[in-house]
Order: sequence, then C-alpha cells, then structure tokens
Amino acid sequence: MNKKKKSHVPFRLNFLFFVVFLLFAALIMRLGVVQIVYGEDYQKEVNRTENTKVSLSVPRGVIYDREHRVIVDNVAKNAITYTKPQGTKPEEMLELARTLAALIDQDKERYDKITERDFKDYWILTRPDEAKAKLSTEEKKKKNAYQLQLDRITEADLAQIDYDSEYEVVSFFREMIAGASLTPKILKKGITNEELAVISEQLATLPNIDITTDWDRDPHLEILKSVIGNISSADEGLPADMLDYYLARGYSRDDRVGRSQLEEQYEDVLSGQKKVISNVTDKAGNVLETQVVHEGTSGNDLILSIDFALQAEVEKIVEEELLAAKKAGGATFLDRAYVVMLNPMTGEVLSLAGKELVNENGQYTVRDHALGTFTTAYTMGSAVKGATVLTGLQKGIIRPGESFYDRTMFFKGTPKKGSYATLGSLDDRNALKKSSNVYMFNIALRMMGVNYSPYMSLPLRPAALDEMRSYFHQFGLGVKTGIDLPSESTGYQGTLSNPGLMLDYAIGQFDTYTPLQLAQYISTIANGGYRLQPQLVKEIRQPTNDDQLGPVVKSFEPSVLNRIDMSDEYLGRVQEGFRRVMQESGGTANAWFGSEPYRSYNPAGKTGTAQSFIFERKNGKVITHSTYNLTLVGYAPMDKPEMAFSIVVPYLDRDNNPVNKKIGQRILAKYFELKNQSGIGAADPNVIIESDPALGSEEETSE
Repeated sequence: MNKKKKSHVPFRLNFLFFVVFLLFAALIMRLGVVQIVYGEDYQKEVNRTENTKVSLSVPRGVIYDREHRVIVDNVAKNAITYTKPQGTKPEEMLELARTLAALIDQDKERYDKITERDFKDYWILTRPDEAKAKLSTEEKKKKNAYQLQLDRITEADLAQIDYDSEYEVVSFFREMIAGASLTPKILKKGITNEELAVISEQLATLPNIDITTDWDRDPHLEILKSVIGNISSADEGLPADMLDYYLARGYSRDDRVGRSQLEEQYEDVLSGQKKVISNVTDKAGNVLETQVVHEGTSGNDLILSIDFALQAEVEKIVEEELLAAKKAGGATFLDRAYVVMLNPMTGEVLSLAGKELVNENGQYTVRDHALGTFTTAYTMGSAVKGATVLTGLQKGIIRPGESFYDRTMFFKGTPKKGSYATLGSLDDRNALKKSSNVYMFNIALRMMGVNYSPYMSLPLRPAALDEMRSYFHQFGLGVKTGIDLPSESTGYQGTLSNPGLMLDYAIGQFDTYTPLQLAQYISTIANGGYRLQPQLVKEIRQPTNDDQLGPVVKSFEPSVLNRIDMSDEYLGRVQEGFRRVMQESGGTANAWFGSEPYRSYNPAGKTGTAQSFIFERKNGKVITHSTYNLTLVGYAPMDKPEMAFSIVVPYLDRDNNPVNKKIGQRILAKYFELKNQSGIGAADPNVIIESDPALGSEEETSE
C-alpha cells in the first residue's frame, strides 16, 4: 500500500512569516501609540499658532508753563500703516506698493530719503532678466551673488527707473521693507480726507494695510525752542548711539524719543506707557488675529517754572537790544546775548533767554539760542568781584571796612595793573560800588602770601589759585549748577602759567563761566548764602483725556546744594556794596538804576566788563581781534529778593556800550509789571531758612 506523502512548509519560510508578523505587530502598536497617546499633541502641532506681542508708541506728555499755558502739545494726524507678516516675500510687498501708488500720492519729501541701495534693490526685483545677466553661471552659485549684482548696477541702469511712474512705488516699497515683522509701519502720515476715503473703500483688497491716527510734536508757543529740544522722527527711530540703551528698556527701533534738552532729560516721564497688541499667527506667519493687550497711556505732563508772558517779553527785549546794538556800530563781532532769571529763594527758573544773530546777505535775523545760557561760557569781568571780597573776608586776609588806596600798580615782569581810573581810598563796600580792580588785586596778593610793594616780583603759587577757586565754587562759579537739563558746561579753568594771572582771576578775567552759573552766584548772595539747584520743571502731572490737568505725580521742592562757608556779616557787607552799585551816586550802574521807577524796585547788583578775543582767519592767516564781554548781575527787592538775574553780551568792539544795562532796565521793569498782574515768582522769602537741611589776562579797562 502506498504511503500518503506528507507536505510541510520549510522552516525558513515559517521563520520569515514570523518576522513579518512581528514587524506588522510593531507597526500596529506604534500607530496605536501615535493615535492614542500622542495624537492630541500632534494635532496641536498641525494647528500650532504663535502669539507675538508688539508695542506701539503713544502721544507724549504735554509741556505747560507755570500758569498752565500749553507750550508744547501733540497734533493728531491720520496715517496709513503696513504690518509686515513674517516670511513675506519682496515680490508681494512690491505688488502692494504698486497698488498703493495707484490709489494715493506719496509725500515728495520722502523721495529724498530713498538711498541708492533702495533703487538697486528695486531695480533687481523689477528687472530680473537684466539682473541675472550681471552674473556668470559660476557666480550665481556664490554666497555673495546678490552683492555682486548690486555692485555691477550702473548709473545707466538706475536711469531706467522712471521718476513719474516708479518713484512712488520705490518709496512705498522701501518703507514696507524697512518695517519690523508684525509691527505697524507708517507709510504716509497726514493723509487727506480724499485719500482716507479711497483707502477705506479698498481696505478689503489691501492686505495688511490699515488706517490709524498718529501724532506730531506741536510747539504752541514760539519760546524756549532750543531748550525744549526735539524728538526723533518715525523715520529716524532710535538714535544709533543710544540704541542698546533704549532696546533694553522695551523700545522699538522706530520709536520716537527725545533727542535733546528737555525732551531728552524727561524722556521717561514724557514717553508714557506704550500700547501693546498681540498678533496671533499660523506656522506660515500669516496673522490670524490681533488683540489689544494694553491700551497704553499718554506720557505724563510737565509744568515748567517758566512764565510764558515773562519769557516772551525777555526774549523780545534781548532781540531788540541786540539788533539795536549791532546797528549802532562798534559791534563788528557782536552776535549774541543772554539773560537768565531765577527765583533766588526757590531756584525756580523764571526765564532762560538767548538770541543769536544770523547774517543773511547783509541782513540780520535773530534765532533762539537759549541753549547758550548753560552750554557756552565767557570771562565775566567785575560781576564776580562779590565772590572775591567774600573770599578775602572769610579767609581773614582783609578786615571788614579795611581800605586800600586805588591807583596803578607796577610789578616786575608783568604789565601794569589798575582800575579804569584812580579811585583813591576805598573800603570793601565802596570797592564793589566803584568796581575797584586794585582792591581785588590786593586780596589776590594776600592769598599768595605777600603784600604789595611797587615793582615787586610776584610769586607763582598755584595752590593759592586752587584755594580761591574752591571759594568761587561755593557760589556755583566753575562747577555745574545742577539744572535739570543735559549738556551743561562748567566753563574753562585756565592754567597758572604766570603769577599775574592770579590777579586777573580776582577780577573775572581768567576762568570762564556760563550765564546760568553767574545767575546762581548772584542768587546765592541774594538769599543769604544758599546755593540752590536751578529747577526748570516745577511739577509732573498725570495725563487726562480732557483739557483739565491731572493729579500731581511729583512736585519739585527747593534743593539746597550747599551753604557757603561765610558769615552773615560778610554777606551783608557785599549785599550793601551791591546796593550802592545801583542806588548810590558814583555806583557803576547808578545812572541806569538809581532813578525811578527802577529805584523803587530796591535793586542790588554788579556790572562787569572783561576783555575777550575773536580769532578770524583771513587769507590763510589768523587775525586776533580784542573785544569786550559786558555783563550785569542783580536782584530785587534787596531786602526780600524774589528775582535774580544775569545778563551776558559778549564780543563788543568797545567797552562803553550800555547794552547790558539797557537790557537790565527793561527786564527789571517788565518783571514787576507782570508780577503786579499775575504774581510771577511770588514766594515765601523765608522758605530756604525754614527748610535748611544739614549742610554740610589783561588789565580791565573800564569800571
């Protein structure tokens, strides 16, 4: 009987089936893990969005004068913006720029901001075949291929760009390219109502284009221009030298910030809290949703100590007298004049006025240079003699009432020195009254450790000058006044190269000081010896949405920098000397202030004249011209001072021009006239005393 054949599968085939089974089982398990365990996570990844926050600028704070009159405000302007999505291609922006150019006109002044690189980028994008022809096949593979294209574009190539039909497109395109992703970029500001209507109708077909309200800084009152300062434009953005500083504080690159003076000094106060929006985007960078996270608030407002009415009048007086002095002759190099007015009991700045002449084809115009009151320095002459007398009294090198005989002095190896005339025997008070140089020279000699004898040799003792300077510094002469503005100058301190310069220092003919330092010096004498920090900002207030002022955030109280190390008796003698200057016969300013109505203001002060020099380059040679700086300091009323002032008019041909005294007359009268109307600078004359904290050249030829 035949046996039935038994079939069987080879072992190797079974093993193969088993391996395939295991692989399928692993795949099914893996799919199960993906679907069941990680399915939700992967779905989120597919639907993933990004949330990017962007900060937008808000209007800056308003600047008011002390009577709450607006000096600088903001003016709203309609604007067109473009928000660049992430990953947007240049071709897409170019097409949008063309559409905009067909709908509205771009500002022609923006054409000047188009750079050669902008034109080249546009040329490459709009003329691709010609651009490709600039490179060989091998060069197209190089990393710097685009730069090679840029370098090879010629002027003839750029001339293909038509001014009438393409410049607007280039301008819009460059603005779009320059914008940061997801941040609105202003394409045009100040659009007309017609343009507003056109764009509004087309918004649905203009991706990422929007209409918003922007602002510009708007000076309401034409005063203090150079002191108020300016802000950067939206096109300028953050200043390059301060870029890291502002970026670290949350600013965007195209934010507008204070670039100078008050706008810069109080940037943190004026800038406000920025509006914050959140852009929700998909993986491709397309904006899906925009949400406002924070509406933002306008910057805080500043209330200045300046009185607009007084400031305007002082500026007018300085301008008129400067032009009059120029036209009267004897003022070849005269081109500026300054006035500073302070409340000596509080340090509040009542007026900072400076004017500068500009010669335009033989016709002189005047521009604001109030900035020069604390950034430019001059030799001030006899106006500083009060500090010299007080130094001598406090050092004990002269006694109260001690007299010297005023006549020409002779020294070995040094030009003769003297006053403008032989004045005879004078004590300390009358030495100020008649502006005796000789009296001051004797103080300087004793500071050097010697007494005068004819034709004596002067010792060279720099330590004596350093000590005298330290006393002058107590008044603010030669040191920063502390005013709440940047860029303040300290003036120039000369080197004692010969001993005669020590005598020049004693009469204000060596170191240089700013008009503001001079005002702080006379204020310190006026208020009884307290050097106060000049304060331009009186209050900081919260912004409001109406015409009313917001609540006070911060109020600035008087700040005493130091109390001079000199007795009340000595201060009283200098104050009396200053009174005699203006109110007694023989005083150097009595002819101008000794009669009514000026005498009724009870003024005290000191005149000054210093030699100065103008250097002129002509035909390759430097020509030196000797000129004169005319100064005047004062305060009133003498018994209860409420205003102090300094006047500086440099570079006159002659020393007998009374322009400084004319300005002094007019600002004094104007102050009291306006005070009777509005109470300018009214203050408790005892405010400083009650709140006293723990304190630690050449021969002068006039006066």
